[in-house]
Amino acid sequence: MSINARFKCSQMTKKHSPKTPQNKRQIAESVGRKAEHYAALYLRLKGYKILRQRFKTRHGEIDIIAQKGGILVFTEVKKRPTLSLAQDSLTPRTKSRIVKASEIFISRHRFAQKLAHRYDAVFITGRFWGKPTHYIDLWRPH
Repeated sequence: MSINARFKCSQMTKKHSPKTPQNKRQIAESVGRKAEHYAALYLRLKGYKILRQRFKTRHGEIDIIAQKGGILVFTEVKKRPTLSLAQDSLTPRTKSRIVKASEIFISRHRFAQKLAHRYDAVFITGRFWGKPTHYIDLWRPH
């Protein structure tokens, strides 16, 4: 085997190794998307109408925007091994970014300006996909 062939082989091994940061990010992104779909299904079963998923702005992202009655619900979804890790991952900075993104959503949609709104979280815990835990009105902006 030539030196060039060995180099290419080692590069391919490194590039596709499951331990590389890029693959870890891709896996986390995939798990996050699945968790968001799972949470959206759960909210639908609870009577919520899902308006948007993954609403992105330059200030932040909202995982799920839903409506139930006259209330607009901005929901953050977290998938973690334990409930305490899920709760800890919802930091003040994360909440602030969600609030900024929600203000942009409300300003862009006239119907949203007429509704009350709140901030919820859905935590999906365990190694496997257990029952989600839905925290209603978890926080309020200051």
